[in-house]
Amino acid sequence: MKAMIYGAGALGTVLGAYIARAGREIDLVNRNEKHVAALKEGGAHIVGTVEFTQKVSALLPSELTEQYDVIILMTKQQHNAQVVGFLKNYLKEDGAICTCQNGLPEPGIAEIVGADRTLGCAIAWGATFRGEGVSELTSDPSALTFSLGAYGKGNHLEDVKALFECMGTVVVEKNFIGARWSKLLINSAFSGLSTVTGATFGEVAKNKSSRRVAQRIIKECIDVARASGISVEPVQGHKIDKLFDYRGALKKAVSFALIPVAMKKHANLIASMLQDIRNGKKCEIDAINGAVCECGKKVGVPTPFNARTVEIVHELENGAPIAFSNIGRYDDLLK
Repeated sequence: MKAMIYGAGALGTVLGAYIARAGREIDLVNRNEKHVAALKEGGAHIVGTVEFTQKVSALLPSELTEQYDVIILMTKQQHNAQVVGFLKNYLKEDGAICTCQNGLPEPGIAEIVGADRTLGCAIAWGATFRGEGVSELTSDPSALTFSLGAYGKGNHLEDVKALFECMGTVVVEKNFIGARWSKLLINSAFSGLSTVTGATFGEVAKNKSSRRVAQRIIKECIDVARASGISVEPVQGHKIDKLFDYRGALKKAVSFALIPVAMKKHANLIASMLQDIRNGKKCEIDAINGAVCECGKKVGVPTPFNARTVEIVHELENGAPIAFSNIGRYDDLLK
């Protein structure tokens, strides 16, 4: 089987290193010439909660010549139409693209390559790009989980599962859209607020002011999913929609207290959106908190905290300061 990771940056370098370390063949493809050169010369150096160096096969997009059975897509999704259109030429007729992107990218990908050739995966761990050839795993090694699902018939579903099992635990979700919403819920609250504040997930969860905002973002996501008829899947065995949903004051206080506990294994994560903005790039906020807002509009559920997050992050993209004091921008919504 011929497989590649397209967009082998922070997450993709870690995943590719684990797969190669397990003795499986996989190509790591990235547009960053210096990163690819470093991977070719010295292998993938993984630091953080684990540390190892692994020889890998690395390529630039211009060096692609073959067709693949499996393409694991790990780019940002702002340019999915162009990226997936490009990758279609390198995908076998019975191949599959497995998107590991945030948000809800499967429908758009399926329009280009077909539903049966579209898989999706929600990744419950994080990584940070530390320089050419170096990626930091920021999640606890016990929390390396994948929620995998098929959009159509599921070409190569078992093959992709086997690749991901080189790194961690894989759950094949019958209710894949519910698993997508589990990840979207977490990303909306913690990736969104990590970007707004410049803080880690753990710092957002620990500080009471930002935790209060995170709680409201989570509640909006749960309300939108419920109104859409979507059953949110558990994350690492925990029914997060049950833990963080609330009606009265007591349940609200309990959910508030549980947030730092839930984020303990991911406390050192920072949002990839934050990394993008710090590097002068546009981020995918519209595909995360913005996706919640769009779905909320369709089912008549207000999403003011998600909408405010989108508004603030777009201001940060245009040069506004990244600071924890940005949490004050939500004060009028909390009254």
